[in-house]
Amino acid sequence: MVKYLEGFTPYKKKDAEKYNKFRWWPGITFGEVLDRAADVHPEKEAFVDGRTRLTYGEAREKTNRLAVGLMDLGIQPLDRVLVQLPNWNEFVFAYFALQKIGAITVLLIDRYRQFEINHLISLTGATSWMVPSRYKKTDYVPIITDVLKENPGVKNVITVRGEGDQKPFLSLERLIADAELTADNLARLAERRPDPMQVAHMGPTGGTTGSPKIVPRTHNSLINGIEYCSRSWEQSIEDINLLAGPIGHDLTFSKGFIGSVITLGKVVFLDSTENEDICETIEREKVTSIIWVPTLAQRLLQHENLDKYDLSSLKKMHSAGGASHPDLVKDVTERLRMKFFNGYGATEGMTTITRPTDDLSVICSTVGRPTCPYDTYKVIDPEGRTLPPNAQGELVLKGPGVFTGYYNNPGENKKIFTKDGFFKTGDVAKIDERGYITLTGRIKEMINRGGESISATEIERLITRHPEVAAVAVIPMPDPLMGERVCAYIQPKTGARPTFEGIISFLKAQKASVLQLPERIEFIDAMPYTGAQKTDKRFLQEDIAKKLRG
Repeated sequence: MVKYLEGFTPYKKKDAEKYNKFRWWPGITFGEVLDRAADVHPEKEAFVDGRTRLTYGEAREKTNRLAVGLMDLGIQPLDRVLVQLPNWNEFVFAYFALQKIGAITVLLIDRYRQFEINHLISLTGATSWMVPSRYKKTDYVPIITDVLKENPGVKNVITVRGEGDQKPFLSLERLIADAELTADNLARLAERRPDPMQVAHMGPTGGTTGSPKIVPRTHNSLINGIEYCSRSWEQSIEDINLLAGPIGHDLTFSKGFIGSVITLGKVVFLDSTENEDICETIEREKVTSIIWVPTLAQRLLQHENLDKYDLSSLKKMHSAGGASHPDLVKDVTERLRMKFFNGYGATEGMTTITRPTDDLSVICSTVGRPTCPYDTYKVIDPEGRTLPPNAQGELVLKGPGVFTGYYNNPGENKKIFTKDGFFKTGDVAKIDERGYITLTGRIKEMINRGGESISATEIERLITRHPEVAAVAVIPMPDPLMGERVCAYIQPKTGARPTFEGIISFLKAQKASVLQLPERIEFIDAMPYTGAQKTDKRFLQEDIAKKLRG
């Protein structure tokens, strides 16, 4: 009998029995995903970053050593651990070591700062945190100090790539070096294998409303979704997969990182999105496959020196996390001579993609079919009735690859599932007779900036704290490169004269991250409202679109 994490909604008994009976759930853990790869190809080069190159066997050894060190620290099964690392090989050890001891990883992107980190600790109850000492221009030590003042329950801070003495913090490198892989330690590690039905992973999301939530995923469910996606777009052992988007993002982590390990491919971590770095890496590493958001693909195509590089090794590109416009699909296909796979997904478990046999018109106009044939997708009307093919409605789904509810959030969970247990995505879509999905709009209060899901609600809450602000509405602003950018409409208090610079300085003082800083602010005399006295964001979106057109 599985003892589930408190606050997690288990799968219904009849569903779990069905998914296990038909082996739709694989019955393995994330730690075993790495072990299987290392057992089959221990000497195959598997992980490459700017510093090191590691085989599957070497990666497993470091992972096991770190796992022993983490056990000795007292990290227990189901303890939540924040993992906030860039695209470095150390992420491999951190993630899989935690999985092997039954802890739960909470992925953060490196750009999160005090505001987001504090909030995620409060949502998850995390008691440990893996974080760089320094990354590029950011010194994380003052950030760590601030967070620990607010969160005394965080017992362990494990720094990565620290220079010199990092006391009072722990060192990931030291934990690996000091651990011994004795028979007793390996036996202890084997005993910590978690049940595949248990929660393995937590991903932050804005969900369907924009307010931060936590998506708990089990080993079975998340591995199921990734494995079927890998098969759908033909990831293979011969692939050299470039990961340039943040590893803390669901797309990069799941379809890129874990998908590569499941298929025994090679991961090339790149902690830069500069075109020169991307091109040089593709040429040097003979990259065959790229997994990223449409914005990065568009930027690459706009690179003025693109033709100076030998990019002939490229074979395919998986693009998701934003709209892939037909011109982008055609340019990638023709200029780079590679196959474009148009996908759609989210932390909650939505996973669709086009197939190798699809023609250009299908790739340009749809996000493909569900990758797991045992997940059920349908569209419903506002009354919850299932609509026929090609009718537009809200996209809902259920199955072995779909989550069962937000962590410790029963109120929200009552709202986002239909009576028959389908998750309401908040996206408007239509599904044709073959099962291909076309996204036509969205219901949710989220801004998609180049694949970054940004909560309009959270930015509004921060700006509302400003003493000169009477009302605020944050909306997506269309942008040809990023897809959307953040625009704030602000109604000042009577007599006040806030400025763009003043608002941005205020947000920075609130420890907001760069993602929460509006890129444009419109100051207005009065906020528009609908007949129901709600802020008329549709009017504001039309207004900013007109202003952008000139």
